[in-house]
Amino acid sequence: MSLYIILNLFLALIWAALLGSFSPTNMLAGFLIGFLVLFLSRRALPSSNYFNKVFQAIGFALFFIWELLIASLRVAIDVLSPRPQMHPRVISFHIKAHTQVEIMLLSILLTLTPGSLSLDISSDQKVLYVHAIYAEDAEEPIEGWRQLEKRLLELLR
Repeated sequence: MSLYIILNLFLALIWAALLGSFSPTNMLAGFLIGFLVLFLSRRALPSSNYFNKVFQAIGFALFFIWELLIASLRVAIDVLSPRPQMHPRVISFHIKAHTQVEIMLLSILLTLTPGSLSLDISSDQKVLYVHAIYAEDAEEPIEGWRQLEKRLLELLR
């Protein structure tokens, strides 16, 4: 996979150099054109799961943006309402992430989502402690977090 990402970035740089500007727009366009070129010539190159991972990363980004939007709206509506519906609590979330990178990314994504904050990880690195402001039932937020963790681990592994 690393060969493909290097080739894709190289093609993006060539595209931007040909246009004479290394602006983010030109780099993105070059990356997309390079991706298309690599995709069309994939039979001539060694096999890789690069294309699947790129589509998976796009799907993950769209999923996370949607979850971020929903959580933001929920918090905004609750803050503006005369009677807030918050039920804060700290929840023990048993994680399937093993590596430091997986745990770090999961905790960052949970913290970025309005209404949740990663607090700590257990010493055996199997339990993530998360503060949730909408947790009348402790299992409700865990279901959403499991979905996020599942998609993140599919992308990383």
